[in-house]
Amino acid sequence: MSLLRSLLGRKDIWRRIALERLTEPLHLNVSSLFVFAFGTIRGKEAFDLLVRQQHAYGLLHAADQARACGLRRVTIAELGVGSGTGLLNICSLAGPITRVTGVEFEIVGFDTGVGLPPPTDYRDHPELYKSGWYPMQRDALVAALPSNARLVLGDLAETIEPFVASMSAGSPLGFAALDVDLYSSSKDALRLFTGPPDRYFPYVTVYVDDLALPTHTRYAGELLAIAEFNEEQELRKLEPDGYLVHTRLFKRAEWLAHMYKLHVLDHAERNDLRAPDRIEAAPNPYL
Repeated sequence: MSLLRSLLGRKDIWRRIALERLTEPLHLNVSSLFVFAFGTIRGKEAFDLLVRQQHAYGLLHAADQARACGLRRVTIAELGVGSGTGLLNICSLAGPITRVTGVEFEIVGFDTGVGLPPPTDYRDHPELYKSGWYPMQRDALVAALPSNARLVLGDLAETIEPFVASMSAGSPLGFAALDVDLYSSSKDALRLFTGPPDRYFPYVTVYVDDLALPTHTRYAGELLAIAEFNEEQELRKLEPDGYLVHTRLFKRAEWLAHMYKLHVLDHAERNDLRAPDRIEAAPNPYL
């Protein structure tokens, strides 16, 4: 509740509410009041009533994927922790979602621990991000994390690959949030998606944070890193989740434009060429 009070004290949040919610149909906004007061965790997620909707959607969707696969655990990663607000928000949502789905979360936050590294050239958006910005109060953050969450601190070029090597098929990556700001850091961060295929679901929900400011471009920053990742990886592709907006009640929410999918094209499920044990038939109402 303290986070909610803090958010409601910000002018940009009220502006977003005006643009994203009050422009939607009246009956949905009226229904939201009842869901907020009496709804389940699934209802609140569907009505975008949980703080940081991208986290709520990503966690719940990952848990549902795990249940469909008969798994009890799933891994969640935040790439770029900063002060830790996002990581703690993920942790606060994980508990209620576990109680509803029975799926437990292993939550990992990656960060330098000392703020942003120095930009190298225009691709790192030096007009937006400066060396040392977004430092971490490490001891306080570690003390606030629950037992199922941990930090991996250091240069991403040195920490990502050992983590990928430690990933387990019993707890595949189900959701990741990319928020490292710089192109150079994003290049290293995206190596999280290059492990053995059974360490992931056939597709993984990914939130890409840094693409909405006026000077963000596909020729720099996280967007350039994603484009190069897709060029370099034959069987892993990261692309916008363009269909998601059509499944949501509130379609003007900004977070929807930040949602991507990692397609794991070498996953066993996407390469099962065996003959089916039953035939699917489409009904024909004209016959």
